[in-house]
Amino acid sequence: MNAISVAKRDLLDVRRAKLIWVPVALYVLFMLLFYWGQSNSMNPSFYRIMLSLATIGGVLLIPLVALVAAYLSVAGERESGSVRYQLSLPVSRTDVVLGKLLSRVSVVSGALLASFAIGLVAAWTLVPEMSVEYGDYAVFVALTLLYALAYVSIAVAISAATASRSRAMGGAIGFFFVFNIIWNFLPIGPEYMARFVFEELGLSYADSHLEFIFSLSPTGAYLNGLGLAFPAEQFPGLVGSGFDVFYLQEWFMLVILVAWVVVPLGLGIWRFRRADLG
Repeated sequence: MNAISVAKRDLLDVRRAKLIWVPVALYVLFMLLFYWGQSNSMNPSFYRIMLSLATIGGVLLIPLVALVAAYLSVAGERESGSVRYQLSLPVSRTDVVLGKLLSRVSVVSGALLASFAIGLVAAWTLVPEMSVEYGDYAVFVALTLLYALAYVSIAVAISAATASRSRAMGGAIGFFFVFNIIWNFLPIGPEYMARFVFEELGLSYADSHLEFIFSLSPTGAYLNGLGLAFPAEQFPGLVGSGFDVFYLQEWFMLVILVAWVVVPLGLGIWRFRRADLG
């Protein structure tokens, strides 16, 4: 028994969880509303729909989909004691965490791919006169899936590092508010705090430094990476960083998102391997 076996067993349980499908249904609803809105426009824009999906649906709903799908993946079984039975089989603690990641990623990715397929059908049906840019849409879907993968990995890591359902839930909610809401959208985030400190201390800084701080969160990296899917002439200055430094290029946003997949997962495995399961 290895990580694949753990994933197959877990997949049977998680795909039946109705709570996971609620935010997915909301994302599909948002998508259909955006297409319906463009159907009443004189100049329907496929890029404007994608931007709405990213900045409204993606930033708020995709993290919720990922966190809800994965925050109890390990902690739930650890609290119930079933993880001890699983570890009595020829499977390591690392296999348990990786298996949970694989199963939860499969569910989230499958749900999102189905949502994007519905979006294409909606585009053909509701806005037949609109030009669909399939290449850019594929890049947008791939970037969104990587963003979702980062949040699933974070949720699995939080679950692996906590001993109870309540702590896992608190950790997931706390991460969402700190790294999604506070970090990116409130005037008390690290970007604003860094500007205040630099100005108070009389230190020189560049706007690129503040933008890099913004990009260090999964959501910031996702938003600044949208330039990979949006031509610059469509929304100049609205997507992408617009800076020449390498650490604010769109490709580097992919590096940040991959880091959010790998680093939390590694820390979660390390914590779970050291945990006393009673």
